Amino acid sequence: MSTIRAVRSLSRTVQLLLLNQFGVNLGFYLLVPYLATHLRENLHLATGVVGALIGTRSLSQQGLTLFGGSAADRIGCRPLIIAGCALRAVGFGAFAFLDNVPGLFAAALLTGVAGAVFSPATRAYLAQESGDQRLRAFALFNVAGEAGTLLGPLLGGVLLAVEFRAAAITAAAVFALLTIAQVLALPARAPQPAEQSVLADWREVITNRRFLLFVCATSGVFVLYNQLYLTLPLEASRVSGVDSTVAMLFIASTLVTLGLQVRITDWCQRHWEPATAIGVGLTLCGLAFAPLAVTGSLQPTAAGTHDGGIAAVLRSLPAISPAILATIVLTLGVAVAQPFVLDRTPAFGRSALTGTYLGAYAMAAGLAAAIGNTAVGYATDLGIRLDMPWLPWMLLVGYGLACAMLIGVLRARAAFPRQDRS
Repeated sequence: MSTIRAVRSLSRTVQLLLLNQFGVNLGFYLLVPYLATHLRENLHLATGVVGALIGTRSLSQQGLTLFGGSAADRIGCRPLIIAGCALRAVGFGAFAFLDNVPGLFAAALLTGVAGAVFSPATRAYLAQESGDQRLRAFALFNVAGEAGTLLGPLLGGVLLAVEFRAAAITAAAVFALLTIAQVLALPARAPQPAEQSVLADWREVITNRRFLLFVCATSGVFVLYNQLYLTLPLEASRVSGVDSTVAMLFIASTLVTLGLQVRITDWCQRHWEPATAIGVGLTLCGLAFAPLAVTGSLQPTAAGTHDGGIAAVLRSLPAISPAILATIVLTLGVAVAQPFVLDRTPAFGRSALTGTYLGAYAMAAGLAAAIGNTAVGYATDLGIRLDMPWLPWMLLVGYGLACAMLIGVLRARAAFPRQDRS
């Protein structure tokens, strides 16, 4: 009920943006978790080609968010949000009918570009429209996204029982409806007049040392949260022998976010300044992996057949309890830090560059996550070879604590921006 009251306290425009975020994640997770299996099993593509297709979508989105953010500052957020959702509707619809590799790469590229277009624009519009309720708006933005992330795979699984095409068409329809809703209801806001060229804007961003240090520190939130898709599922499957136990991690994470995000953000806003909240959140994200550094080296690999079923999952709960605990603490850390990170990011620059700063941040965070996942994957393999299974977990703990210490340094040097911007 507190979440519903918080939503009602915001303007209609912000409520529409929250609904948009719910729909974006619903449509995305309705299709994307099943895309690789479709490409491999139904279209019989080589695994390398499947990886390249998935990577194309991710790289085109994360690599182009700076351009999307700059476009939002120059053209306005509304046209970018509408165009991005329309492009994703076309891209997801294409997956329903295409079976040739060039066409599939074009669809993957289109869906990635769409995300790069609407994602920074949505965040910039939310930051501008929510005013002094911006922190609460970003917290609810996270809740709306998590709700879509929870329902999307469930609906996709049901539609997949019919056929993959039904899931792809439904996902496209979700984005088409979002496009129509925003054309009809999202107010237009004229962008602030440009004071310099786009290249000068980018130069202003990349020479802002305080912002770059902030990015280095807070990108840890995204690197560590990405372990919910890499090391934590692998660990749960390893110790249980039941692949479907991975679902328990996502259920735990979603329940924490939906149930506690707004309360956590409100409490932190009343008691802590932004730097403290971000530092505490990063510390929690790092410490989340500490139990696995101990239990991961003690628990043997399960000898199961990696079967499924509710009974098998329930029998595996004691074995995966350290991974569930790590997921809960990690999600709490993200819930503490992430709204403050998104709130403070555009405050490092001029208000006219809100989209540019948010786009630059998203691009840097995506790059950090890719590098971080690679490093953690290598540390995992190295730990196996050297009989040091605690190695990747200690690396993650150390990384989280180092990021928190960097936030402390920035705070001590008064490197955080004031609330008001010129």
